[in-house]
Amino acid sequence: MGRVVCFGELLLRMGAPGRELLLQSPQLQVHVGGAEANVGVSLSCFGHEVAMVSTVAGNALGAHVLGELRRHGVDTRGVRQDPDGRMGLYFLTTGAVQRASEVVYDRADSAFARSSAADYDWPALLQGAQWLHLSGVSPALGPDVAQATLEAARAARALGVRVSFDGNFRPKLWQRWGGDAQAILHQLFAQADIVFADYRDIEVILGQRFEQADVVAKVDAAAAAAFAAFPHLQWMACTQRQAISVDHHALGALLLGRDGTRAQAPVRQLQGIVDRIGGGDAFAAGILHGILSGLDAEATVRFGLAAGGLKHSIPGDFNPVSEADVLALVGEER
Repeated sequence: MGRVVCFGELLLRMGAPGRELLLQSPQLQVHVGGAEANVGVSLSCFGHEVAMVSTVAGNALGAHVLGELRRHGVDTRGVRQDPDGRMGLYFLTTGAVQRASEVVYDRADSAFARSSAADYDWPALLQGAQWLHLSGVSPALGPDVAQATLEAARAARALGVRVSFDGNFRPKLWQRWGGDAQAILHQLFAQADIVFADYRDIEVILGQRFEQADVVAKVDAAAAAAFAAFPHLQWMACTQRQAISVDHHALGALLLGRDGTRAQAPVRQLQGIVDRIGGGDAFAAGILHGILSGLDAEATVRFGLAAGGLKHSIPGDFNPVSEADVLALVGEER
């Protein structure tokens, strides 16, 4: 089904156990994550050949991260190890009842954030690849990583490798170094074959507002504007989330094509949520799996939403479920 290469930062997540506050008791639970790696692990579990490209600390923490990726079948030969670098970290307090979850990042000057375009030989790293997956988190980390991400996308386009891009707009990260998010994200969207973005991402990138009263209508209008602005773009996909409480969300999804294709998955009620982090990445992986497998648009968006829904039942950032697991859930709604 083709080789998929994912490029982005690998992180260690330190979580308070259960629903405790951070350091309420002197222990933390450790998980490996990162937006692009989450997609890669999911695709590997669906049966695809996946490789990760990144930079990690050349110490026991970096070795653990690489081991976790390999355990899920991801090729890590494209991951650099910086002996003087540090791992990016984030700390999670899981919410409960009316208390929202909270995240504290400690990723400044990580080994990945300090890497540059010169560290990645894209013709070699993309050899045999069918897709390159990127996200907006990477360019938000600083000018060097932004340039590296742009060069990855341009190299893929030049080599005939299709590009998927998850908007993942992080304003606080952009503000930290004064990056021009609109200009850089515009360049990345211009290289993409599929974007995972909703109307808010398109508003940032195109500098226009969508005034429709209904959220779905806003997405339809944003997709039309994106297809007009970016000639290479073929697909746009996104979820629509309504948070009824910390433990109960309603999740829908749309997949829109340049050719006028429009597929909408029925809303799923997610009750008793265990962990929502990585849900959007699981959805993206499900959509890419559908496209790579030749599913039609309706089957693809249903698969994507079911994959994203399943992630809400699994602790950690990864969604280590099989294609059969997702298809079983899809079949329950018919």
